[in-house]
Amino acid sequence: MIDLKSIKNEVPVVLMTGYADVNTAVKAMKKGAADYISKPFVPEEVLLVLSNALHSSKAQKKPENSQKNKIESSIPSDFVQGISPVSKAMNKHIELVSPTNLSVLIIGESGTGKEVVAKEIHNLSHRNKAPFIAVDCGAIPKELATSEFFGHLKGSFTGAVTDKMGHFEAANGGTLFLDEVGNLTYENQIQLLRALQERKVKRIGSSKEVEVDIRVIAATNEDLKEAVKAGNFREDLYHRLNEFSIEVPSLNERKQDLLMYAEYFLEKANEQLHKKVLGFSPETLRIFQNYSWPGNLRELQNIIRRAVLLTPGDLVEKEVIPSEFFEVENQSSSAFSKSQNEKEMIVKALQICNGNKSEAAKMLEINRKTLYNKLKLYHLED
Repeated sequence: MIDLKSIKNEVPVVLMTGYADVNTAVKAMKKGAADYISKPFVPEEVLLVLSNALHSSKAQKKPENSQKNKIESSIPSDFVQGISPVSKAMNKHIELVSPTNLSVLIIGESGTGKEVVAKEIHNLSHRNKAPFIAVDCGAIPKELATSEFFGHLKGSFTGAVTDKMGHFEAANGGTLFLDEVGNLTYENQIQLLRALQERKVKRIGSSKEVEVDIRVIAATNEDLKEAVKAGNFREDLYHRLNEFSIEVPSLNERKQDLLMYAEYFLEKANEQLHKKVLGFSPETLRIFQNYSWPGNLRELQNIIRRAVLLTPGDLVEKEVIPSEFFEVENQSSSAFSKSQNEKEMIVKALQICNGNKSEAAKMLEINRKTLYNKLKLYHLED
């Protein structure tokens, strides 16, 4: 293949590929391709992909004076910029809030990568040279929370055999990430609120207050508004943490990004396991696309790591995928194929989705290619 980017680097390249060649398309994007589109497709989708590619190309030509270009990351980034609409919206929010000092509340299901988003905000902020301290609020025993957050002096209580610096002091100048903040007890919430308001902390056993300059990013997989209504979470703390909120979509909501994440996790697995697996077979990709991923990115990463370990050849084949993936796939395809009103279901889904075939396919719980095949079968093509 002619290396177009080496001839004229500023020209965006979009690759058109069949479903079975998506691995090639993703690799092409790593080498500089702006995007790819797989068959079958519709003209509106082609126009959208081309428009995005041209827009991205123009943005890259701008002088490198943005906050993002100025800042060098202080910690390794596992953040993958997705291309799905929900991922692009999230990426925009991250870009907007990162240079500020606003407290950020990250909301999302378990396994969606909330800590990765928090690290990306830190890396794109002016605090990126200072520490990023992550705290799992659900793993801190109630009686030790004060010591963990604010530290203690030697001998201040039974078991305090040395001086200890708390998380607030450790994060001074940088970012304190409070994961699953909804798990804090009411008493600990009061202590946290006071520290955030005063920006001063005092170690247990000490009379000296220490000023701290930190940015707080919190994350939760529960509805804190409901927790506030139920009296389980302080409303004043909720508003203190939620100066700006970011919702991290589930993997099922951004299936368009799945192959990018799969490739990323494949590279990580190869490195960790000292393997050289090149990609995924078409059957494996189809199984991945049809699966609902209740465990989100964490589940995808674990499955790929396991699959890479078991793969003897160049491609991850369906034989190394757990059996429950096939059970889900078979149940989904069986329920759809046995429907007596298949054509009516498709027509109704398209009406509800205003003709958006990708959304209609999601509603019908089938992949886009299957939907296009059904449209041809029932002569429902535009």
